Amino acid sequence: MEKLTEEVRWNLSPLGNGDDDPVFTEEQEIIKKHADQFVQKWKERRDYVQNPEVLRESLDEYEYLHSHYGTSGKEGYYFWLRTMQDQNNAALKARYQKIHDFSIQLENELQFFRLNVGKVSEKNQTLFLEFPGLLPYKHFLKMLFREAKHHLSEPEEKILNFKTQTSYEKWIKMVSGFLAKEEQEVLTEQGTREKKSFSEVKGLIDSTNKEVRDDAAKKLNEILKKHSDSAEEEINAILTDKKVNDELRKFVRPDSARHLSDDIESEVVDILVKSVRKNFDIPQRFYALKAKIFGVPKLEYHERNVPFGKIDKSYSYEEAFALTAGVFEKLDPEFSSIVKGFRNHGWIDVYPKAGKKDGAFCVYWLKSQPTYILLNHLGKLRDVTTMAHEFGHGINNELIKKKQNSLNFGTPLSTAEVASTFMEDFVLEELMRGADDELKFSIMISKLQDDISTIFRQIACYCFEQELHKEFRNKGYLPKEEIGSIFQRHMEEYMGESVEQSAGSENWWVYWSHIRSFFYVYSYASGLLISKFLQSSVRKNPNFINKVKEFLSAGTSDSPKNIFYGLGIDITQKEFWEQGLNEIENLLRECEVLARKLGKLK
Repeated sequence: MEKLTEEVRWNLSPLGNGDDDPVFTEEQEIIKKHADQFVQKWKERRDYVQNPEVLRESLDEYEYLHSHYGTSGKEGYYFWLRTMQDQNNAALKARYQKIHDFSIQLENELQFFRLNVGKVSEKNQTLFLEFPGLLPYKHFLKMLFREAKHHLSEPEEKILNFKTQTSYEKWIKMVSGFLAKEEQEVLTEQGTREKKSFSEVKGLIDSTNKEVRDDAAKKLNEILKKHSDSAEEEINAILTDKKVNDELRKFVRPDSARHLSDDIESEVVDILVKSVRKNFDIPQRFYALKAKIFGVPKLEYHERNVPFGKIDKSYSYEEAFALTAGVFEKLDPEFSSIVKGFRNHGWIDVYPKAGKKDGAFCVYWLKSQPTYILLNHLGKLRDVTTMAHEFGHGINNELIKKKQNSLNFGTPLSTAEVASTFMEDFVLEELMRGADDELKFSIMISKLQDDISTIFRQIACYCFEQELHKEFRNKGYLPKEEIGSIFQRHMEEYMGESVEQSAGSENWWVYWSHIRSFFYVYSYASGLLISKFLQSSVRKNPNFINKVKEFLSAGTSDSPKNIFYGLGIDITQKEFWEQGLNEIENLLRECEVLARKLGKLK
């Protein structure tokens, strides 16, 4: 591995120069001053909800506030990033918590504006949406008008904001905290028995050593069973809170609030879900293939993600960067230019370090601030695709910056993973280009595993959530046994007969954080399937990359449905989603052919 140097750590100087930077104290005063000025100028006025020219003036000031200051400025971003580099530093966490509290207070003071604009008369809504001067804010206003149908009064909204911690967040933190404290003595890859944390035990489940993974699964099941009673109370509590909120806000379906916040129509999500479920034979064929190449009649539940074969080739950070940037250059030179800018400015934190957050992410806060990317590069093939994935998010962010104002700066959850998976798959394609059949087969298995988890498993989880909320609202309380039964039924539906719903798997919902962020998981499937469609279009016609860039530059300036419709793509049709699913099936077919060629079918 390359030597860790300052050049591969974040350069945070655009935000501040250290923990005691006096600029931060001054900035907080400036943010408060600008927020107070906005409140004093507009809170008691009503002309901005009647006159489009006055509304334009107020929106310009509101946009400027969000572009340059937000509610925590550079200080909030700086200390959040520092906590990601040093998660065990209590002083950093305390400093960030104080900034977070300051931010929540400002958000509550400013929320009157959105509430007031959202509740203007239908006559004025039409006037505003047709007024040329408000064109830059048209979709922002449309979203406010849609959301306003579910808003309560300003004091009631404040109460809901404050109760979130006690009625939702603290319940989730309780269970996740219990799990995080768990340690179990397990068999390691070295053949010794050592105490490992909950996350480490989970990691050993994917070991290629059956004895190691079986022991890890046994210990994981013991942990989940131990905390299943607490999780039962937790899940029923947050389902109650969700039900109350939906009733207060008059949402018809449990997933309606999610669809509204994601700027996607419920009928589009329903078509997506139906299309994926109709193709559950794809993951079932994959698991049948995997069972055959492992020489077993069925995979145990915990074995479904075990890798096959060895992918030994290693990639230094510079090699991985050069390969990724080269692929981006072929797609569009601007893509390569953007990621080289990330590297040259020092906005990438590359290597693992004690206390640093694991995994990877790409983050941005305000339009006026840099994009930062966190990696934990170890030189494996997955580290190369992870780099491409996070760079994809970064490219998406920078393209939006160029074209949109701060109120259109962002991506709806329904399409947030499009850019990342688009770039990742093209880089993986390049990695496979020079591989021999053995390596290619291992990569194919790994890719299919990821795609199936992203699309089919997440849609199965979404359907589990739908039934969970429905049954809860019918019965008022769900015991853990019933929750486990519902969970296993939906997992079995997509996995098929080649995966055993092993004893203990009925409790695997206990740690699945996604179901606590209600109905969020469909977005993994929607993002990847949209990405698959765009990839296929670019392969057929390289000039289609210009339409891809249009989409990646659009931000939240319109709904995903309308943005794609403007590009000649209709995501309301099942045929659209099926084209992406066909891409997965084609890869599976190639993998099956290669398995026979290599004599892998036992």
